[in-house]
Amino acid sequence: MTNPSNSAATSVAIALAGSGGAGIMTAGNMLLEAAASAGYYALMTRSSGPQIRGGEAAAMLRIATHPVECMPAGFDLLAAVDWENVHRFGAEIPLGAGGLVLGDEAEGAPPAVFTASGAAIAALPLAAIARGIPGGRPNMVLLGLVGALLGLPEDAMHEAVSRTLGKRPAALEPSLAALAAGRSAAGSLQPFTPLAPPPGSAAGRWLITGNEAAGLGALQGGVRFVAAYPITPATEMLEWLSPSLESVGGVLVQAEDELASINMAIGASYGGVPSLTATSGPGLALMLESLGLAVASETPIVVVDIMRVGPSTGIPTKSEQGDLDIALHGLHGDAPHLVLAPNGVGDALATTQWAVTLAESLQCPAIVLSDQFLGQARAVIDRPAAGASPAARDVAAAAAEGDAPYRRYALTDSGISPMAIPGTAGVTYTADGLEHGERGTPSSQFTDHAAQLDKRLRKLADHDYGERWADLEGEGDLAVITFGSCTGPLREALALAYERGLAVRLVSLRLLAPAQPARLAAALAGVRKALVLEQNHSGQLLRHLKSSFDLPVPLASLRKPGGQQFNAAEILRHVVEWSAA
Repeated sequence: MTNPSNSAATSVAIALAGSGGAGIMTAGNMLLEAAASAGYYALMTRSSGPQIRGGEAAAMLRIATHPVECMPAGFDLLAAVDWENVHRFGAEIPLGAGGLVLGDEAEGAPPAVFTASGAAIAALPLAAIARGIPGGRPNMVLLGLVGALLGLPEDAMHEAVSRTLGKRPAALEPSLAALAAGRSAAGSLQPFTPLAPPPGSAAGRWLITGNEAAGLGALQGGVRFVAAYPITPATEMLEWLSPSLESVGGVLVQAEDELASINMAIGASYGGVPSLTATSGPGLALMLESLGLAVASETPIVVVDIMRVGPSTGIPTKSEQGDLDIALHGLHGDAPHLVLAPNGVGDALATTQWAVTLAESLQCPAIVLSDQFLGQARAVIDRPAAGASPAARDVAAAAAEGDAPYRRYALTDSGISPMAIPGTAGVTYTADGLEHGERGTPSSQFTDHAAQLDKRLRKLADHDYGERWADLEGEGDLAVITFGSCTGPLREALALAYERGLAVRLVSLRLLAPAQPARLAAALAGVRKALVLEQNHSGQLLRHLKSSFDLPVPLASLRKPGGQQFNAAEILRHVVEWSAA
């Protein structure tokens, strides 16, 4: 916000906007990297239209002296290289009365949606300044101007630009000149609240996206084969995994479609190699039949679903938690499987690694529900905790049962049976989607079907998932239950509530299936009522809780569809009203 006293801010929210191709995301990433180099925490999210090329684009950043997991209720600065279609971000980039709207004077007045709240308006000849520099671009002028307003060190800005463009000397020198010109132009603007000094050394912090963190978790879990078909917003995970897998002796195959992807991954897993595929909602819908095959054949497989707005093509570039129902219940028949959800950018590492470990040890498919917000968010975070250690499969040996026939699907007490590597003498078996007896021979007998159903359910239901099943924070006789990307803004909202004297527990579910009724009941002991927070239109988590848990407390719902993330102030307002009702 503007502030004549120039007192420092501990958190500043900035939005950079313009038409597609104007270099907005490049400038946003450079600003984020400069903040990281200077020692700040930061979060950058992105929004764009559904066009393949062109359209509108916005990079939204929050830079702070403390860890941040969400955007605030209002932005302090909106800076645009042009106003073409930027009005479409009106709901996503709210500005308060103390905010500043900055644009190119040649582009005319900013859209009324950004100035209706009383935000101050400033204009500079961004394009004209860039034209005065051979090879200069307005986005670099804007970057320099914004960096100066925030008080980011010149060397950190210079380093960020050089790191990005260092291999393109023809672009680097003009960009550095445009950056300097933008910093000089900032002196003509009214005072703006700069950032407070950073909290100390950036040593030990990571600059990473949720998609990259999920990819790293997969590698640390032991995944060495990935087959996938590109789809927004999961593609970046695959792009990161391709060279990373190669560096550890693994392979990534771009399949012709999602059906081929899941079946290739199942085949590789059957062959003894921990395998994964990544997709979004439309791709997950196509994979469901093959996931049933993985359940029936007890073949480990991990599917990472980076959820986006649906149904159908929906809004591919925006976030929603609308795939929960299909992940939990989309498989036909009785098909027990795992569903997990990371609750932050860093947690995508540990949760994906845990999903691989569980799938391998329990010999079943696991679905990891991330979303566009977490997957494509780029954040400066403290080094995330590692997940569980990779688990070895219970692999059959030829002499495991002496001269007895190998029973791939033996009815063990744990429900987990030895899984042979194809080609191992004496332990061959049939693995397909038909029901079978203990040896894998297809069977249509009721007794075999009932026994195998019990076995597949028992191994998941009786497993001890430890403390990772959920994050439990706070105390009091009120609780808010959530999952995934709603956790960050909820955590901030409940911290604000605590400052007001309102104590509310946070329950963020990381393991969504199989349900953990006893654990959740214990987590809610002493709670008189609970609120369910989620980002979808119909209340899918609320329905899951009501159908899978016998909870002793009444449940209320706070939900909205995707396209606009929750913020802490919004949640706090609802929590205060709900707690008093």
